[in-house]
Amino acid sequence: MTIGRQPVPNPVWAAPLAGYTSRAFRDLAREAGCGLACTEMVSATALAMGCQSTRKLIDIDGEPPPVAVQLFGSRPEIMARAAATVEQSGASIIDLNFGCPAPKVLKNGEGAALMRDPGRVGEIVRAVVKAVTVPTTAKIRKGWDEELVNAVEVARAAEDAGAAAVTIHGRTCRQLYSGKADWGIIRQVKLAVGVPVIGNGDIWQPEDARRMLELTGCDAVMIGRGALGNPWIFSRTRTLLETGETPPPPSLEERAAMALRHLRMEIAARGEIWAVREMRKHLIWYFKGYPGASVLRDRLVRAGGLSEVEDLVGQFLEGQRAE
Repeated sequence: MTIGRQPVPNPVWAAPLAGYTSRAFRDLAREAGCGLACTEMVSATALAMGCQSTRKLIDIDGEPPPVAVQLFGSRPEIMARAAATVEQSGASIIDLNFGCPAPKVLKNGEGAALMRDPGRVGEIVRAVVKAVTVPTTAKIRKGWDEELVNAVEVARAAEDAGAAAVTIHGRTCRQLYSGKADWGIIRQVKLAVGVPVIGNGDIWQPEDARRMLELTGCDAVMIGRGALGNPWIFSRTRTLLETGETPPPPSLEERAAMALRHLRMEIAARGEIWAVREMRKHLIWYFKGYPGASVLRDRLVRAGGLSEVEDLVGQFLEGQRAE
């Protein structure tokens, strides 16, 4: 499939997740067969102001395409300026966030707050499309709340302004990540616009992705929390879609090996102290659901270095074997 003029090798994508989708995460997802990976969302205002910590989020130098960079903000001129900077950094696609429900984002009239203003969404998309040559896409939600379900209107506004694709998460802003994603709204958006539509929300297993594609007619699926501690979901989903067969899930030993590999990749990129601190939340996901995982979590929170994490993971494996 293509987004604008950008080829994307398959319809199984990784969602941008704040605090999670680092370069190492994207590399592992791509290695597992992910068709498109995206950075975590980047503040257009901070980027335009030259904030170095924000600039570090665009760590895509040398990253194999296609790679998308996601921006959030509410001022068209600032979004356009930031998008131009991102394009110069090598982004294949500029994704605009109109779906983040975080209070600190909403209070500035950004993210999902813009679901209440389709006109402003159109202005932002139009300004960014004019400022860059790579495709511009928009990520939206079902609506602001159940009283304002307007994903179709917002998607049409984005398309009319030049968006090359629309991703829709099937929850309202007020739902955050609770309840069940409404896949019906994804189908409504697909029927309403002519650009590719990417479905997002409640894809935890390969079978969920296949069912979403079948029920909604969407062109691709975007996997978010289902990929945390689980890069295999991309390869397993692709295999299911291509062959009709789902490979078995990874063993606990495979999970442990991948968790430690992920940590070492983060250390190589950002240093041991930072990586061990930031990887705690990832490591918890790798072992989620296993007996004793909560005890491991509590111990990992206090781990100060790679060797300590390796010892804790080794002890956890020994404990599981002894069960």
